[in-house]
Amino acid sequence: MRVAVVGHVEWVTFGLVDRVPRAGEIVNTTETWEEPAGGGAVAAVQLAKLAGACDLFTAFGDDDVGEKSEQGLTALGLTVHAAIRDDKTRRAVAMIDHGNERTIVTLGERLEPHGADPLPWDRLDGADVAYVTAGDPEAFAAARRARLLVVTSRALGSLVASGVKPDVLVGSSRDEAEAFDSGALASPTTLFVQTAGLAGGTWERDGEDGRWKSPSFIEDDDPDTPADAYGAGDSFAAALAYGLAAGSPIADAIKLAARAGSACAYGRGPYTSQLTMADIDAD
Repeated sequence: MRVAVVGHVEWVTFGLVDRVPRAGEIVNTTETWEEPAGGGAVAAVQLAKLAGACDLFTAFGDDDVGEKSEQGLTALGLTVHAAIRDDKTRRAVAMIDHGNERTIVTLGERLEPHGADPLPWDRLDGADVAYVTAGDPEAFAAARRARLLVVTSRALGSLVASGVKPDVLVGSSRDEAEAFDSGALASPTTLFVQTAGLAGGTWERDGEDGRWKSPSFIEDDDPDTPADAYGAGDSFAAALAYGLAAGSPIADAIKLAARAGSACAYGRGPYTSQLTMADIDAD
């Protein structure tokens, strides 16, 4: 299967905190680490773990952080196609509290791929699926060359401007930035999916609808399993894209996606426990 992600990357500093600070307060971390992440990166790595490989179309700043990001994502199994901007690569700080929720502060402008960038867009011709988290309208048009197009609702503005009709639109009912009105968007045949964290979510398409509950990966005899929610939604969307591209019915694709989101949420950072094909084959 040929899969691709068109989207953004951020260099993220993660910190474990007892709780997110109140206004004017200082809190100390109990653990910190850094790695390339962001919606495009996380989804691409999850797709690579399921499909065996993944092309990531993105943009970096002309700086050391951009170089480290590309090296780190290549080491995670991606084929990275990056435009280099005369700017700084975006950074972010993610605070993980004891409730396993992540609170994110982004630093700098988000860099995203443009259709006019000299990237090998022809690799999207006939690809089984492309998932888009960020890009200009021309990048959306390039992604539409794939057989199946999945888009995050965080990129709704560019999606609407492009005039491209996605096959799947994924958002979160818990995040105002990802809210959307399915009745006013895309086409009747678009599959609309809204997650609600580990509570599950809902889907609808052309008069049909359904809901699901996410599985828990916490073992009964190990209630203190480390967990954080960073990357769970993007892992869900990537696995959903993979399942649908593989020809699975909606319910089965969402079951796979829910498993991927839950697996990610019970690791440390976005990559340590993402779902792999070996996990699926072991069932």
